[in-house]
Amino acid sequence: MKATKPVIAVLVFLFSLALTAQETQLTRKDSIVKSSWIVSIGTNIIDDSGDEFGELFDFKEGWNVVPFPSRISIGRYFENGVGLEAIGTYNKYKEGKIVDNAVNPEDVDYFGLDFRVSYDLNMILGETGFFDPYVGIGVGYTDANNQGRGTYNAVLGFRTWFSEHWGLDFSSSGKWTMNTENSSNHIQHAVGVAYRFNVEKELSRKGEEKLALLKEIEKEQQRVQDSITAKERADEEARLLAERLEKEKEAARLAAEKEKKEEVKRAKVKDEVENLGRVYFKLNSSYLSTADKEVLDKLIGILESAPSLVIQVSAHTDSRGTDTYNQWLSEKRAKRTVEYLISKGIASERVKYDAFGETRLTNECDNDTPCSETKHSENRRSAFEIVSL
Repeated sequence: MKATKPVIAVLVFLFSLALTAQETQLTRKDSIVKSSWIVSIGTNIIDDSGDEFGELFDFKEGWNVVPFPSRISIGRYFENGVGLEAIGTYNKYKEGKIVDNAVNPEDVDYFGLDFRVSYDLNMILGETGFFDPYVGIGVGYTDANNQGRGTYNAVLGFRTWFSEHWGLDFSSSGKWTMNTENSSNHIQHAVGVAYRFNVEKELSRKGEEKLALLKEIEKEQQRVQDSITAKERADEEARLLAERLEKEKEAARLAAEKEKKEEVKRAKVKDEVENLGRVYFKLNSSYLSTADKEVLDKLIGILESAPSLVIQVSAHTDSRGTDTYNQWLSEKRAKRTVEYLISKGIASERVKYDAFGETRLTNECDNDTPCSETKHSENRRSAFEIVSL
């Protein structure tokens, strides 16, 4: 009873570590976009009534909008929060609307081409993951009310993201004319669907803290597990030794010789397993090649020569792909490896397996480190360890 108490305490400790690790798993919210391209298409609304900063919501008399997509933009956004954008717009001043403090007598086309520099306010406010407010300034050329003019522009807006790539873009721009004698200032509102591509991401500060905590938890779990395994092995060996000494007092010399031979045999088997090598898979594949089957056939020979040997198969992937996909793929690889061994007559209880996805890379090739295909291939593996012998 006394011996089981420390084991129970350790198991409770491991369980608490597992719960902590589960609560701190990395999610999409723990990463932020460093840089990207964004293209948007939508509609724009023009208020050129002459009192644009007075009656901002004069929908009926002051706002002009066409019933089809009338705005397109493309921009490059950098890690420091700065974005460079080009925007093209079309609109139509409607007959009867107020334009330059007068009733517009007929429909008039509106064209605009603007360039601006924007700044992501999340660089100041902190990352939200889905809400990106921004401000910007720029210049442009507008042909409005049959008058061409250069403009100085200022913008306030935000983007909200539904996924890594798709979102909505809302903005309001003040456009001040460079020709103060013949043309007026006006406001341009816009809303559109935004698509983000060539996205480069990195962990946020919170994500980096989570990753560090996960590594510490994994290290502690391994340390505790190693202690449990070592103690269980020591307890088992002590029990067997006591039984042998009790039952074989008169045959101590023969028992010692037998133990020595068994130890040599175990060392030989361990050496054979350690020098066996690994099974390596092709990218996104769980199928065994001819070379892989040759490695497994050697393992089968070892298992047949050592009937008490129990093997642990651990399957892994490289870092490319999502964590969920890589976990699923490593499980497929582990099962494929074990099924081959069982198909050759090895009892299923002698072959354990586990899958680790991309969590146990053998080199530096993680999500943030570019590597060659040869380097990545080192991580697409099934490895073998002795569980008991």
